[in-house]
Amino acid sequence: MTNHLHQEDPSYWEIVWRQFRKRSLPYYSLWGVVALFVVAVYCPIIISNKPFVWVVEGEVSSPWLMSLFDRNFFENSLDIAFNALMLPGTFIFLPLVWVWKGTGGLARRERLPKRLRAVKIAVMVWVATFLVILQMSSGAPKRVYSELEAKLVASGKAVTSVYPVIPYSYRQINLKEVREGVSFRHFLGTDNAGRDVFSRLVYGTRISLTIGLFAVAIYMVIGIFMGAIAGYYGGRTDIAIQRLIEVVISIPSFFLILTVAAFIENRSIFHIMVIIAAVRWTGVARLVRGEFLRLKNLDFVAAARASGFRERTIIFRHVLPNAIGPVLVAATFGVAAAILVESTMSFLGLGDITVPSWGQILNTGRTTGSWRLILAPGFAIFLTVSLLNLLGEGIRDALDPKLRK
Repeated sequence: MTNHLHQEDPSYWEIVWRQFRKRSLPYYSLWGVVALFVVAVYCPIIISNKPFVWVVEGEVSSPWLMSLFDRNFFENSLDIAFNALMLPGTFIFLPLVWVWKGTGGLARRERLPKRLRAVKIAVMVWVATFLVILQMSSGAPKRVYSELEAKLVASGKAVTSVYPVIPYSYRQINLKEVREGVSFRHFLGTDNAGRDVFSRLVYGTRISLTIGLFAVAIYMVIGIFMGAIAGYYGGRTDIAIQRLIEVVISIPSFFLILTVAAFIENRSIFHIMVIIAAVRWTGVARLVRGEFLRLKNLDFVAAARASGFRERTIIFRHVLPNAIGPVLVAATFGVAAAILVESTMSFLGLGDITVPSWGQILNTGRTTGSWRLILAPGFAIFLTVSLLNLLGEGIRDALDPKLRK
């Protein structure tokens, strides 16, 4: 008699993931978005004007490590948050992702040795990658990048320093290198303040992705709450929320953003996220409201009421999980739209001037007439928005029950 292994039926999200993987373009777009996040988190390893190792007369220090949490070097708290994510993310989060991928997401006891072996391999790979970066940096032609190093060398002291591959900072102003062209020292040249454009472009990935994600998260929470209340209770509550949505929609969103931004004197990243959320929550609210109107009269909701569950439990534990699918699609497209809004605000001078936004680089290109300052951030915005839109289309198709067998 042949023994057959019992295989459990796949869950709803496993079926969605399988359908998503069948679409090659959205699947590779997902990895493209992941690559952007990796660049955003690990860009200080590649780009920084602080040396990894600084040896003066036998005394060893690491200015690079100390600069990661220095508010005088990284002025914006967003960079501090990314830097805090970089160190534990390398040795904790990424190995765990590798282990989950290698074991199929199953935490079984018999697979524990395989998981531990994968963790060791992941840690060794990342340590080896960091050592390769150090070797590439030390093998580069010797140049003096700091006035302090130049003074120490001139005084006869023995100085040894190992810099990142691109030894510049997005805030480093050098009036001797204003508007330089493309070269091996500056891959995209410099702007009108002598700052390295490539460094600002790479660090701008942090700004765009953060604003896109957090702005969407804020207005998703608002939209889901308002739409769920309106769709579940109906009546006067629904009418009041609908009138509020219509008032917000009736005002052109772009002019509303300009008006709200004009009242804030010192705009920060948080202000921009709140402004975007204040004008974008209505679409999610209407979508959730429609799903609740469709689901609230079904049998499982009536069974939950008959069982004595509180209305809050029915709304957020029974109905909302079944209405969240279309919201995920809207969220993916919303991230791309938020990035475009932030770039537009920075281009018009309404963004945070302390961060290297892609819109600010575009504005500099407009004022200076430099095509490289226009094409470089324009291509970055186009690539990011395209990847997010393709990802959203893939999620939408995967969630469509008509496409699943």
